Formats: sequence, structure tokens, C-alpha cells
Amino acid sequence: MKLTLPDPSLVALIGVASAGKSTFARQHFLPTEIVSSDHCRALVSDEENNQTVNQQAFEILHLIAASRLTYHKLTVIDATNVQREARAQLLALAREHRIPAVAVVLNFDLESCLHRNAQRGHRVVPPDIILQQYADLQKALGTLTDEGFHTISTLGSPTEAETLIIKRKKSRRRKSTSG
Repeated sequence: MKLTLPDPSLVALIGVASAGKSTFARQHFLPTEIVSSDHCRALVSDEENNQTVNQQAFEILHLIAASRLTYHKLTVIDATNVQREARAQLLALAREHRIPAVAVVLNFDLESCLHRNAQRGHRVVPPDIILQQYADLQKALGTLTDEGFHTISTLGSPTEAETLIIKRKKSRRRKSTSG
């Protein structure tokens, strides 16, 4: 499978905890292009899993994303993004900067996500959280096309995610005219 991304664009990874979003991001994008909610939580509290700092962490995530988009840099948001409100904030940010927003959905079966989660060691997410995220993701699949994404790509298995070929299509920036 191939995916052509407008460059620049805001790429929203969408998937439950332990679906492999961070692995996918590292495989396909430069480290500087990835803005991770886990990393932002660690910046605030030294702990990637510290959910009590989510508000501050997402303020930082949005600030970094906005800064990158200001400079027309491809920006990948590595967070679950399974809730419509989270996606709406990203879409608004992309619109504000006149940058297309792209959704890459990792819609893997629940059992494999729960299995991967159990193998994570120190970063295990409570299974009931993954079940809720999975329900939110399934609900989102029905509304994504109406939310305003430029492109939506849904990957149904880890193999599809690993073998995806991403091409970038440089978009021509409009030059402002004065006078």
C-alpha cells in the first residue's frame, strides 16, 4: 500500500494505546517531525505514562505542532486521537496554518492490541482504558470522512503499517503579493 502525503501537512496518527503508533512514526518519519504525547508528558513530569499532566502535556504538544506548522514543516502527532475533540483541535490547528491534515488510522484487532500492551513491561496501560479507546476508535471510523481531513488512510494490521510506502508531494507555497 502507498500513501502520498502533502508536504507540509499535519499527520494525525489515530489508534489505541499499544497499537504501534510510535513504532510506525519512527519507521516512517524523522525524529524532529514527530510530536509525541508520551514525550510531552515526560517533559512535564519525567514519566511518559503520567496521565495527571495531560493538560500541560497537550498544551506543549499543540505549541510545538503550531510552531512547526508556522514554518511549513511536516508534523506528525503521535497520540491516540481516538476522541473527536482531540482530532478537532488538530484540524483547527491545521486550518489556522492553511496546512492539510491527514489521518493515518491504525485499526488493528483488539486482541493483538491487548497482547502488545501486556508485553510492554513498564508502560502497560490498564486493559479497560484500551477497551474504551477501541470503542472510541470504532465510533470514529464512521465520522472521520466528515471531520475535514484531506486524506484518511486506514491500516488494518501491523503488517500493513510496516510495509506502507509513504511518498511526499511537496506543495507549492503561495507567494504573497503586495500592492
